[in-house]
Amino acid sequence: MRTRVVVAALVAGAFVVGATHLDTVGKAAGEVTPLGDTAQLASSVTRATAPEVLPVAQIADPAADAAELGRVVQIQADQVARVAGEQAAAAEKAAQEARAAAERAAQEAAAKEAAAAAERERAAREAARRPLYVKPAEGVFTSGFGARWGTRHNGVDIANSIGTPVRSVAEGVVVEAGPASGFGLWVRVRHNDGTISVYGHVNEILARAGQHVAAGEQIATMGNRGQSTGPHLHFEVWLNGSQKINPQPWLAERGIQL
Repeated sequence: MRTRVVVAALVAGAFVVGATHLDTVGKAAGEVTPLGDTAQLASSVTRATAPEVLPVAQIADPAADAAELGRVVQIQADQVARVAGEQAAAAEKAAQEARAAAERAAQEAAAKEAAAAAERERAAREAARRPLYVKPAEGVFTSGFGARWGTRHNGVDIANSIGTPVRSVAEGVVVEAGPASGFGLWVRVRHNDGTISVYGHVNEILARAGQHVAAGEQIATMGNRGQSTGPHLHFEVWLNGSQKINPQPWLAERGIQL
C-alpha cells in the first residue's frame, strides 16, 4: 500500500510540474502533453516493483523429494531381487532335473549292464554244459565205410524214419545246403579245426549257407532222396576239408558211438 501512495504522489507531482513549466520545455502556452492515465501508470509501476509469488506446489521440499527417490529406488531394488530370485529358482530346478535325468540314465545303464552280464553268464554256463560233439542222428547203423557192392562207400549210414532230426556233430559254419548229385539234398558243415562233415539224403534242410551252428543243433531231417534204398542219413567226414576218412573212429575218439 505504501508503494502505491508513493507512485501516485510522484505521478501527481510530475503533472503539476509539467503544467507550470510548459514554456521551459519549448511548448506553446496552454498545451499540455499527458503522461498517461494515472491508474494505468500506477498499475504498471506496481507490476514492475511487486515480487513474483510462486504456487505452493512449486516450492521445493528436499525431504519429500528424498523420500520419493528412496521409494522409487526401493521398488527397483525389490524388482531386481524378485527377478534374481526367480532366475535362481529356475536354475536350481533345472539343475535338479539334470541330476535326476543323470541318475535315471545311470540306473538304466547299470540295469542293462547287469542284464548283459547275466546273459553272458547264462550263455557261458550253457556252453559249458553243451557237448563238443554229438551223434549226427538217432537210428540203426546199417552200413560202414569202405567197399560196398563194387563201389567205395565214403561214409556211414544211420537208418530211421523220414523226419528224424539230423544234427551238426560239432560247432561250425554251414558251407553248403542244397541239391547234391547222388544224395538228392545235402548239408555240409565246416568245423573249427577245418574238418567238414557231410549229411546226405536229407528230406528237409533247416540251415542255410553261412549260418553258424552249435554242436547238436538241428540242421535237417532224415529222408530218402537221391540214390537211396530207404530212409536213412549218409554221414561223411572230410579231414582238412577234402580227405574222406572213416567216420566211426573219428566219432569214437570224440566219445560218440554208432
